[in-house]
Formats: sequence, structure tokens, C-alpha cells
Amino acid sequence: MHPLAERVRRTIARHELAPPGSRVIVGLSGGADSVALAHLLQELASPCGLSLAGLAHLNHQLRGPAADEDGEFCRDLARRLGLPIEVGRTDVSRLAATRHESLEQAGRTARYAFLEEAATRFGADRIAVGHTRDDQAETYLLRLLRGAGPQGLAGIRPRLGLVIRPLLDVTHAELRRYLDQRGVGFREDETNADTSIARNRVRHELLPLLARRFSPAIIDVLSREAAIAREDAALLDSLAASAAARLVHVEGVEVLVDRAALAAEPLAVARRVLLGALAAASGGRFVGFSQTEQVLALATGTGGRGPIDVAGQRVSSVGDQLVIHPAAAGRRGQVAAGPVFHYSLSIPGEVVVAECGCAVSAETAPFVADADSLGRLRLGHADQAVVDRATFPAGLGVRNRRQGDRFRPLGCSGTKTLQDLFVDRKVPADRRSRVPVIVDHEDRIVWVAGHALDDGYKVTSETKSVVILKLNDLGARV
Repeated sequence: MHPLAERVRRTIARHELAPPGSRVIVGLSGGADSVALAHLLQELASPCGLSLAGLAHLNHQLRGPAADEDGEFCRDLARRLGLPIEVGRTDVSRLAATRHESLEQAGRTARYAFLEEAATRFGADRIAVGHTRDDQAETYLLRLLRGAGPQGLAGIRPRLGLVIRPLLDVTHAELRRYLDQRGVGFREDETNADTSIARNRVRHELLPLLARRFSPAIIDVLSREAAIAREDAALLDSLAASAAARLVHVEGVEVLVDRAALAAEPLAVARRVLLGALAAASGGRFVGFSQTEQVLALATGTGGRGPIDVAGQRVSSVGDQLVIHPAAAGRRGQVAAGPVFHYSLSIPGEVVVAECGCAVSAETAPFVADADSLGRLRLGHADQAVVDRATFPAGLGVRNRRQGDRFRPLGCSGTKTLQDLFVDRKVPADRRSRVPVIVDHEDRIVWVAGHALDDGYKVTSETKSVVILKLNDLGARV
């Protein structure tokens, strides 16, 4: 095994990016990093027990004939590697204009949507992309210059939903040497030299300056800082979730926060508690640092008596409570009575839901459909659900119930509200908002944990891969 492949193997193992049995596709641009990634994963398929299911390339239609040539290069690489490839086209310029986004943001959105669709068609449960240690350092600097906090400075995560990044411990220069040693070519994107783009200015001007005048190991230093920020942010998020379970309550359409208890929390935790409460009632609007600070000042009595309007919400100080009125009562996204929470659930992965005293985990497994296996699944298990991996292309979320939530319980011909399900199941009213609801990337209910699976996600005779969802009581871990 090539030494670089061994380093990538260790990264995959350390972050559990692709457990044995995983089916992986590679997002292939034609550049050096993604071409090296395809070769490395093919070399690692047997040692890691993974299957390289195919390649996927998206033409953004921004570079004319050069972009078409990239596509032909990727098709030729797929033939040489003996892999299937899916090549798509999206007019990113028009998409950016329609959505009032930058070309970079619109391209990122289109690319990941295309990759998720390709993963579904390939029957893959992982999407590997070629971000390197250099990309991590650039991202850290860009976010630092924009004033990001620990969450933003955490940079590029090794795994997020379906997406994995096996090359985050490897530099761009090391990948080029790997390709040179093997005589493998790649495409050069001329726009990477355009210093009117902020990331390119960081890459070609700022990082070389820092390496020359301050530290030759600046790439490693910044990558390490991102890893530290990521670990710190995870701890603070966990502490904030525990605090929110005590401090934040919902009555009808109002989110209530205990002002005195909030003021007693460390500032970093209090900010996160408020951000979560505001986001839960925002109807999807963006809530930023300055808005959170306004509300924090109101809560602690240092910013006047209010009320104030932020993110389409009115926030008032009433007695010992901070009262947040949601943007629009009755809309999708309105919260229901009880604790307010929403966590991302990676696959594989686990999230602790302190508000419910439980953890929800997800893991993948291959599946061979036969009468016995389908029969066992139909019997069900209160604390476990098995869903068809192909029924949702991206990661999952775990949240509290919301007013108007509906889904189609397994085996039913029509839909039912969560309220009716809980009444039928005789779930006490004070417990209903502490039942974790697992949703897909479009906020559709997949599993009401411990109660019912949505029929649209069931395992069938066509299923090739499954996700096993488990509900675990935190008390049992003590």
C-alpha cells in the first residue's frame, strides 16, 4: 500500500467515515485532488472493506468548452478505473441570479444536490469529496476574517450527512506528488488563479505570506486550530442543550426563557441557548450574532426594557421570563409545547438529545430481502426502526414535534397527525413534546422514535441497504 493511502486509511478509520460494507461515490471535478481521491479509494476498497460504486461529475456551465473537456476527461478516467460515472449539467449562473446568491454558493448548492441524487441512483451511502488540509486552512482564515465563532472556525468537518472527506489530513502538494509518481494526469481549472475571488486571494496571497513571514507550517497550524474549535464547539453545544432543557419552554406559540437562570449560565452557553430559542421560532429566518446579543442584553436587563424585533420575531421581557413570539403562528415550523430542539444526525452517527434524556443513533448495513428478514422487520421493535437507505438522499435530523405534524404510519393507507398518534397510543400530554421526531433533509417525518415509522421509508423486497435507527435511554448508560 502506498504510504499516502495508509494515511488516508487512518483518517477513514479515526473518523469512521466509511465502515466496512459502505458504498461510496466520488465527487469528481477532474482536478488533482478529486482525481487522486478516486485512485486512493480504489486502492483502499479492499483494505477498508468498502465498495467504490462510481464517480459523479457536474458541469456548472461557467467555463464554456473547457468545462465540456473536463467532463470528457472524467468519463475517460472512469473508463480507465473500470467504474460507472454520472455526468450532469447545471446552469449555475442562472441559478445564482434566481436565488440572489454568489456563484460560489449557488455552485456548492447545485453540486451537493447533484451528488446526493447520484448517490441514490448508485445505491451509495457515502459521497467522498476531495477537500484537503489546504482547504481546511483556507476555510479557517476566511471565516476568521468574517468574524465567525467557534462553530464557524471548526471549518470543514470530516463527515456531514452522506458527505465524507477522507483527504483532510493530506496536503494538495502531497496529492500532486502521488499522481506524478503514478503518471496520472488531471485538469487545471483556470478560475483557481482568479484573485478577485476571496478564497483564491487567501490561497495565492495570504497563506504564502504567512508561510514566508511567520510560520512555514501555517497549513498544519490552521488545520489543528480548526480541529480544536470543532471539539470545543461540540462541547459547548452539548452544555447548551442541557441548559435549554431546563430554561426554555413553550406555551402555545410563545417561547419562554427563564431570565435569571439564563443570566447565571456562562456567556458562551447563554448565547447558544438564546440562538436555539430564536431559531426555533424564526420560521426559517437567519439569526445572527448581533441579533442574539440584542436579545441577551434584553434578558439580562442591560439593553433596555424592550420589546425588540429580531428575525421577524418580537421579544419581550415579562416579569422573570423572556417571551419570544414566533414569526407567523400556524406556519410550518411552528413549535409545539415543550422543549425546543433540532439536531443533525449523521449517518453513521449518534446525537444526544438532553431535552429527552435519550440518544438517537444511525448506522448503515447491507440488506438481503427475503421472506424471513421482511417478516422480522414487520414485527418491529419499539426502540429501533430499520429504513430503506434509498428513500432519503441526505442526512437526518432529530427535533421536537411541531404543530400540524403529519405522517403516514407504517401499513396505513392515509396520514395521521402526531397529536392523534399520541392520543391513540395514550402518551401522556406532558411527555409528547419529549418524544424525538426523526426527519429527513426536507423535514418529512421518518420515525416517531419509539412509536411509529412512516410507510414511505419502509424496507421492501427492492431494498439493498438500510439505516438502523436506535433510541437509547441515557439513564441506562450511567
